[in-house]
Amino acid sequence: MPRHTIDMTLPSLTGRRAVVTGGSDGIGLRIAARLARAGAEVILPVRNSTKGDAALRAIQADAPGAAVRTLPLDLSSLESVESFGAAMRADGAPIHLLVNNAGVMTPPERQTTADGFELQFGTNHLGHFALVADLLPLLREGRARVTSQISVSANQGAINWDDPNWEKSYRGGRAYSHSKIAFGLFGLELDRRSRELGWGITSNLAHPGVAPTSLLAARPELGRARDGLDVRLIRWLSARGVLLGTPESAALPALYAAVSPGSRGGAFYGPSGPLHLGGAPAEQPLYSRLRSEDDARRIWTLSEQLTGVEFPRS
Repeated sequence: MPRHTIDMTLPSLTGRRAVVTGGSDGIGLRIAARLARAGAEVILPVRNSTKGDAALRAIQADAPGAAVRTLPLDLSSLESVESFGAAMRADGAPIHLLVNNAGVMTPPERQTTADGFELQFGTNHLGHFALVADLLPLLREGRARVTSQISVSANQGAINWDDPNWEKSYRGGRAYSHSKIAFGLFGLELDRRSRELGWGITSNLAHPGVAPTSLLAARPELGRARDGLDVRLIRWLSARGVLLGTPESAALPALYAAVSPGSRGGAFYGPSGPLHLGGAPAEQPLYSRLRSEDDARRIWTLSEQLTGVEFPRS
């Protein structure tokens, strides 16, 4: 079946520095490559140096002469996050774009980060929360746009306030939704606090829809020895242009949110096709679970308590 190609033109990003988490494969690699092709200097924080080197080669092949490099970062370790932040601050250059894209999804059994947090909550939300705090001086200097990648799963489930690390009982899908709702609330609260305190940062949210990426594929380190029926069905539908997106189209909402002159802080962007699973990027109504400012303040406070990382009060 012929596929309709969806694309968008990025403005020139020459002279801009961008940081893209999860940029060594999948949607993140496509985001990073497009930013580099538009002229941005791209920093790829990577946990796996082999994958990072492969990503560098792929981006440089796509955008010859691109200014792109990797630095070590494991979002499941607060020590690693602090080390990355320290290296960036020592470098001293302002950051103009931060795309918080990295994530893990639904390990069948409960796993924990280096700091003892449930893996999805600790990586998808708390790791990025600490990262933004550590990079805040450079983000302020660059009057940055921060785009945080959530998921259609943030429109399901709820924050598990009584057991945020899922120690009493664990359901992988519910814990994933919990992590993405928390992350979305944080991204919106970041924009509000920046406006209130004059940080000069704008923060918004994006979601990629549904597309065949490594997020749901076989991941032995997460306890998935083989591809499940869900990812095989996603690949089949995507390859035939039925309802879902491709990795290329799934990258576009975050790119639109991060660099389009028409995007704005505090807004939410995703695919505009049926059920918002695929299609061209567009602004969308906030999911109901992301609308409570009280919940956003509450998750911010809880995240500071859990990580020991505090944002400035002015």
